[in-house]
Amino acid sequence: MNILIVEDELPTRRLLKDMVLRTRPQWEIAGTSGSVEETVEWIQENPMPDLIFMDIQLSDGSSFEIFDKVDINSLVIFTTAYDEYAIQAFKVNSIDYLLKPINQKKLEAAIEKFERLYQKAAPIAGPDYNALKEMLSSGNQNYRSRLITNVANGFKKIDIQDIAWLVSSNKITSAVTFDGHQHVIDFTLDKLEKELDPKIFFRANRQFILNIEAIRKVENWFNGKLVVKTHPDVKEKIVVSRERAKNFKDWINQ
Repeated sequence: MNILIVEDELPTRRLLKDMVLRTRPQWEIAGTSGSVEETVEWIQENPMPDLIFMDIQLSDGSSFEIFDKVDINSLVIFTTAYDEYAIQAFKVNSIDYLLKPINQKKLEAAIEKFERLYQKAAPIAGPDYNALKEMLSSGNQNYRSRLITNVANGFKKIDIQDIAWLVSSNKITSAVTFDGHQHVIDFTLDKLEKELDPKIFFRANRQFILNIEAIRKVENWFNGKLVVKTHPDVKEKIVVSRERAKNFKDWINQ
């Protein structure tokens, strides 16, 4: 079996690859990609894989955009943060899904389902991706509850509720916890902004995403801008632009 893994979170991509090969060591990981554009290019330049593991939300858009750009006749197992109520449509359409964080037993069950479908002599009807796209945009999302950071000889789990803010500097994203420790993570702020609960986290500017519980004081600045003071303290000045100031006040006042 030739497998394509479409996943923009590098730790999840590596973990899923290892889990698949642990379950089916005879399978070949034909390729990996992390964006809509990269996936489209891969499919155009390579033979169609037997199976695709595909994250729904990629770094440059929804994975459903891939199906609008290229014809795919592979079966797809989605990896997703959406809840089981919305995801029931996948089962009806002869595909499967894995909720993050991915569970080994559920991965094995999804692979076994794929193998049963793949071995059928009759052609398998393709899923209605437009219907799935509409259903998944209806707001039934489970927001991210944890992150992982690499440590010596492995990785460490960080609960989202423990993160005071996320900061991007020199193309490196870090999560700073309420105890003052800084952890380097493999995700961009753009990616995390889509996966964090907007009632708890706010994108203050291009550099910072703030947890409501970390905000200690907000000061008026010139030209309608705001300066945010946090706990723990931040060395850099966190400035909210005049354009975002109203949304920021509304967010705090929820």
